[in-house]
Amino acid sequence: MTDLADLRLTPQRMAVLEVLRAADDHPTAAEVYERVRRTSPRIGSATVYRTLSLLVSTGRALELNLGNGAAARYDANTCRHDHAVCDGCGRAVDLDHPVPDGMMAEIARRSGFAITGYDLQFRGMCPDCQANSSDPARAAGGTGSQ
Repeated sequence: MTDLADLRLTPQRMAVLEVLRAADDHPTAAEVYERVRRTSPRIGSATVYRTLSLLVSTGRALELNLGNGAAARYDANTCRHDHAVCDGCGRAVDLDHPVPDGMMAEIARRSGFAITGYDLQFRGMCPDCQANSSDPARAAGGTGSQ
């Protein structure tokens, strides 16, 4: 991993990094581009995409692939944490609830894997999608099917 001090922080790179640091909604690359353009209207989309790739490759941002063909989302919080992802709108929120002590060792024992880390992702419906849902089971927090 390259230290941030080793990165040549051009004004464009700094603008992208600042947008990520200010975001709490895990924006897509297109959303990062839209937000960066508010302060740097002349920045190109290719610059934003290259910068996101550089930040991920140097460990300064996370690229979240949330499944279901959704666009990757980006997170400046590189500390160990997990996510809850909405199946309705794709929103992702940080969860700061570590797995219970001993759980990783038990999973390693049962699976035979030498566990080196994990990414935990809970899926469901966010409060906004629950409120807008016409499916009573989903709105109540159920899956809508058994």
